[in-house]
Amino acid sequence: MANINERLTDIPGVAPGFGYAHAVTTSNGLAYISGQVAVDADGTLVGENDMAAQTRQALTNLQHILHALGTDWTGLVKLTWFVTDTAQLQDIRDVRDEFLRPALGDLPNPASSLIRVAGLFRPEFLIEVEAVVALG
Repeated sequence: MANINERLTDIPGVAPGFGYAHAVTTSNGLAYISGQVAVDADGTLVGENDMAAQTRQALTNLQHILHALGTDWTGLVKLTWFVTDTAQLQDIRDVRDEFLRPALGDLPNPASSLIRVAGLFRPEFLIEVEAVVALG
């Protein structure tokens, strides 16, 4: 059984989470990153009605959290995607690859699940992505 080491709530470049940690690290060397959406550091929506722009902002937030954890995309174990429109899956993949390919090169992408949802906690959000990361 793993113990919780730290709960990260204040991440430079990421809007504050209200009532939750952006990431939780554990004694087994894993970090669990809360779902990230398309808001900038001020909490303003980025990319209204634009799946690619929203994906880019959510992954930018995730990247800030990875850096705060002292790691990068190479430590990514699993991504879980929640999307409102799977017809735009190629846009999501293209943006994902903007972030992952420079770090992973020809290595396969991490484990991944994609779940189509009727809606997210605010109707203007099109995508949310959470992650599990190996530390150290």
